[in-house]
Amino acid sequence: MEVRSLGYRTDLAILALEGSQVTDRGDHLVIRTLSNPDYWWGNFLLLRDLQPGSGGGWMARFAAEFPDARHTALGLDEPGVRAVDPGELAGMTMERNAVMMATSVHAPPHPNTEAVFRTLEGDADWQQSLELTAAVYAGEPGGDAGFLTAQLAAKRALTEAGHGTWSGAFLDGTLVSQLGLITVESGLARYQSVETHPAARRRGLAGTLVWHAGATALTGGTRTLVMVAEPDDAAIRVYRSVGFTVTEHQLSFIHQPAQSLPAKVTRTTTTRPPRHPRPHQMTRRCALI
Repeated sequence: MEVRSLGYRTDLAILALEGSQVTDRGDHLVIRTLSNPDYWWGNFLLLRDLQPGSGGGWMARFAAEFPDARHTALGLDEPGVRAVDPGELAGMTMERNAVMMATSVHAPPHPNTEAVFRTLEGDADWQQSLELTAAVYAGEPGGDAGFLTAQLAAKRALTEAGHGTWSGAFLDGTLVSQLGLITVESGLARYQSVETHPAARRRGLAGTLVWHAGATALTGGTRTLVMVAEPDDAAIRVYRSVGFTVTEHQLSFIHQPAQSLPAKVTRTTTTRPPRHPRPHQMTRRCALI
């Protein structure tokens, strides 16, 4: 199955780099992350389309592929804005995220000039990365230390293997904002986990960091930058301010275990607990700014 959606194409590329399995069934893909079966968007089906009357069959197919899963997660490879009837998948919640692109970036209207912006290097920086993520997701279901430590190991391994960079904004030596930028194919890079410490938000850190990281990548062979965010999130304005435009939408359907339903949070790509993020961000929260 050829994936048309740039959002899902880059999602799958990063999952593959992290060791997930992608199996082509012809009219759908099965994505499986054996190391973390509770990771919703590491264990899902990506459908080519959703025909009238087919919803129940797809939910049964998911159950057959993942008999021990407590969640149900279905992605729809429909990059346009064609109407999709959520009633086809009764009991599931439809989400539509904005896929944004840029071939050049510029400074935001009010760039932060206090912080030092650089890539993360060494154990001390990565420990600060873990502490920042823990602060961002404090109190959310699934934000346990073991899961966050595993996520840190995965993103550090990606960057140290040469697949991208992890960059941060430091105030007086303390990491207060961070993001990843992963090369998914020649000339194409995808942002991950744009996060800012709750006490340091609304100071222009995330926008300035997105700009710095993107500008560096574009001088090093990257031609296109990709970002995914919730369409109603404040982060959209930040990304637009540095040169991103919405080019398509990413559709998905989720049924969450009742005990894992998260509270609504302000941020990127996404309002689901960190145990179940989209690969682009740490949640499809791409940005807690």
